[in-house]
Amino acid sequence: MPVKHTLNKGKVPVHIWTEDAESQAMTQLANIAQLPFVHHHVAAMPDVHAGIGATVGSVIPTKGAIVPAAVGVDIGCGMNALRTSLKAEDLPESLRRVRNAVEAAIPVGFDMHKNDPVKRSTITPMAKGLDVIIDKHPALARMQKKRPYDVWVRQLATLGGGNHFIELCLDEVGDVWIMLHSGSRGIGNIIGRYFINLARHDMGDQLGRLPDKDLAYFTEGAKHFEDYVEAVHWAQDYAMVNRREMMRSIISALEKYLPPFTITKEAINCHHNYVARETHFGADVYVTRKGAIRAGEGELGIIPGSMGAKSYIVRGKGNAESFCSCSHGAGRRMSRSKAKKQFSQTDLEHQTEGVECRKDSGVIDEIPGAYKDIDVVMANQTDLVEVVHTLKQVLCVKG
Repeated sequence: MPVKHTLNKGKVPVHIWTEDAESQAMTQLANIAQLPFVHHHVAAMPDVHAGIGATVGSVIPTKGAIVPAAVGVDIGCGMNALRTSLKAEDLPESLRRVRNAVEAAIPVGFDMHKNDPVKRSTITPMAKGLDVIIDKHPALARMQKKRPYDVWVRQLATLGGGNHFIELCLDEVGDVWIMLHSGSRGIGNIIGRYFINLARHDMGDQLGRLPDKDLAYFTEGAKHFEDYVEAVHWAQDYAMVNRREMMRSIISALEKYLPPFTITKEAINCHHNYVARETHFGADVYVTRKGAIRAGEGELGIIPGSMGAKSYIVRGKGNAESFCSCSHGAGRRMSRSKAKKQFSQTDLEHQTEGVECRKDSGVIDEIPGAYKDIDVVMANQTDLVEVVHTLKQVLCVKG
């Protein structure tokens, strides 16, 4: 049975799909529930953990207002997965050359392509959209002063850092999948930080009345509300294009080292840090999913584990209480700094046994032991999704 309990410490209740939420996350959920414009209730997914202002793994419906920090700075971060015609036996015994090929094709961390990586027909309309946004907010351009203006173009089809990844996985019948996790890169981060700070500034003296300054918000009709909506949707579109173009580059790299293959199924290209207009409990609202994916009835989604654990392709059940949402992954159970102190390189090698991936000290903070048990997370949301495919990675490229 799914685990769910209710926290009643705000103007609206918080429905929580886990018993495994640390005190800081519970405090943040209570803070969100105190905001006057939150509609009906707040939903916390089974991977919930503390974030900045708002908890990661929370679903926040609001009427007439949006909290930029609840969306966060990795705007449009999400997943893409494709099933190929390859079978497990088609893969070489060693995947080292395959991983090297993917890493050569896809810049990671702060790196970017030397030249424009995608067609001008894709870049041009996005450039026009960004030009409109920067004309209204020239400070966004100044935030990029240490890098050329076209950095956002050359970061298309790149992975980024942190918990972003590219994987080859096998499903329950041995079919090979390509799966990736990334978002809106540097430009999304700049847009997020700019509007978070702008919301704080616009609130003036009212900021001190909030339970957390990171819950500063824009209200409909206010000076910068529509500007934020325009900018955040641009960044979400950019994130979608980034994943699509990255997938194309990955496929091209794989074709050089694997037998000929075709794409037999696209699971979904979905956000899990974003805001959207939806209707819930009789009202048109802005739904902010911070570390949660949409799981409407029949909709496919992707719930990844850690770099040594299973991942799942799921079908949504359209549960109204979760605002048609589910978890976006396993969720961290400890901070990056704590993971580095608690685990060693030997632990990393053991926990990623059988996976072709980096096993050096630079990725210890992403060790599977730093995350919650994905099987427990899945067991806690059987009323939200059903499993369609179970995936296990054999290759992982980390940002």
